[in-house]
Amino acid sequence: MTIPNDVWAVGNAYEPYIGRWSRLVAREFLEWLGAPANARWLDVGCGTGALTATILDTAAPAQIYSIDRSVAYAAFTRRSVSEARVMFAAADARWLPLASASVDVIVSGLVLNFIPDPEVAAAEMARVVRPGGTLALYVWDYAGEMQLIRHFWNAAAALDANAIGLDEARRFPVCHPPALENLLRAVGLQRVQSRAIDVPTHFRDFSDYWQPFLGGQGPAPGYAMSLDEEHRAQLRDRLRAQLPTAPDGSIQLIARAWAVRGARA
Repeated sequence: MTIPNDVWAVGNAYEPYIGRWSRLVAREFLEWLGAPANARWLDVGCGTGALTATILDTAAPAQIYSIDRSVAYAAFTRRSVSEARVMFAAADARWLPLASASVDVIVSGLVLNFIPDPEVAAAEMARVVRPGGTLALYVWDYAGEMQLIRHFWNAAAALDANAIGLDEARRFPVCHPPALENLLRAVGLQRVQSRAIDVPTHFRDFSDYWQPFLGGQGPAPGYAMSLDEEHRAQLRDRLRAQLPTAPDGSIQLIARAWAVRGARA
């Protein structure tokens, strides 16, 4: 099957789909890192600014370089995070526009699996972080407890065999602890550790769950919007029937991210 090009262009559509949950993960992720104040940071794949904004709110940085390959997302974050300590650029994670050993902490949230050559990107990040500095990232547990996406692909695969190959759990085998740890060790990092971060993803009702999939941002919404109206309605109705819905109509799920960190020698 041909894997489609994932669309990352409309920040306002990404926020209700993933951005709001990434912000919850980001806070616990940064607490785990425990980076000192006045550090120089690089946020690789800043998206709509969840991690950049949380660094500003909680880590007292001296400076943050925030980059994203999507010009539209970099512009969105520049508008939403207005702070003199933050510098934005549209750039590819495989060719970082910073000098070697120039930052104290490099972080990346929900990006690694979408980079065509994650090994190259990891090597670039290891180049840019200073000796003794930290490189850390997190990705969704697509095969397990990123439940809002797991339910989606289970329903899609039950209706359409073509959806099986599009499932992020199949597309992104790097999204589990051993692969993440091996990636950081392969670029020379030491004291490599990983952990799960679980956050609640509570939806007011089915519409609150379903509407973000109509924004077209990323693999699952991209698949939903590739369907004609009849087949999209079938997917919607199957999801409505299978999701664990409380008597008041709310849907309470969790989203698990796998986080990994290491230190440059």
